[in-house]
Amino acid sequence: MKILAIESSCDETAAAVVEDGRRVLSSIVASQVEEHRLYGGVVPEIASRRHSEAISGVVREALETAGTPLDALDAVAVTYAPGLIGALLVGVNFAKGLALSAGLPLIPVHHLRGHIAANYIAHPDLAPPFLCLVVSGGHSHIVEVSDYTALRVLGRTRDDAAGEAFDKAARAMGMPYPGGIALDKLAESGNGRAYALPHPAVEGSPLDFSFSGLKTAVINILHNAAQKGEEISIPDLAASYRKAVVDCLVKNFLAAADETRSETLVLAGGVSANRLLRRRMEAVCKKTGRALYVPPLPLCGDNAAMIGAQAYYEYLAGHTADMSLNALARRGIEES
Repeated sequence: MKILAIESSCDETAAAVVEDGRRVLSSIVASQVEEHRLYGGVVPEIASRRHSEAISGVVREALETAGTPLDALDAVAVTYAPGLIGALLVGVNFAKGLALSAGLPLIPVHHLRGHIAANYIAHPDLAPPFLCLVVSGGHSHIVEVSDYTALRVLGRTRDDAAGEAFDKAARAMGMPYPGGIALDKLAESGNGRAYALPHPAVEGSPLDFSFSGLKTAVINILHNAAQKGEEISIPDLAASYRKAVVDCLVKNFLAAADETRSETLVLAGGVSANRLLRRRMEAVCKKTGRALYVPPLPLCGDNAAMIGAQAYYEYLAGHTADMSLNALARRGIEES
């Protein structure tokens, strides 16, 4: 089954052709990073305009690269939630028009389900059940995946997502957008124990995360040093901050794994590219004998191949949509 997938939830316009949920025939991504870097973050209105300008060309290139004309497709899939509403609408409306004109089924895909499915592409042997840590710029979830379309959230952030916390702290330290990538790179040369930082926990919800206080602690360190005329080692502060965030992620993820007796652990989302997070999880899984699956770097960020992978399983489960499909800025991953 060949599916054309479209992704436009944030600042990447992407299209891909995926066969049977595992084989990527093409994957095209048009990034807006350079433009948004001028503003220190994603500007939703600009993102929506750029999606509108790029989507036709990106879809055409995906079909041509795959050597797959429209009449050889079996379905059209699209990210419909969650994300920037204006950006999502561009992809959803384009996919609806294309599906209608070509007489193809329309498959709505949740963005975070797509991030999890990136691992199906990279690891043909991976199949549910497993436990997944989904960490990105807007989300931090511990998800129990009992089947391809049956998911249950065990823990989530109560405020900032891990990726958002990385980006905001990096900006405070003077790093360019996207800050999380810059911080991760700089932290490799720093001492992760140089600065004592809090490890916030949510009382009564041990599997939930809270990163806003940690971010505030870094900002206070920077402000206090500036007021006193003291020098700050940015590599050391970056390393200490990265360690504190990863400590929280790993601690809760492993607690959930113990609670559910999960022997297969999966990372997904943009922050799954974080060097320290990958190293820590590799070490602990080696020590405990658990299997660990992580996506390759090109599949960590937003792309349409992951949407096409999940779309295959959504289709098998009967999850299709008609022309009333709308974009949703917020939507639980447990909802189809």
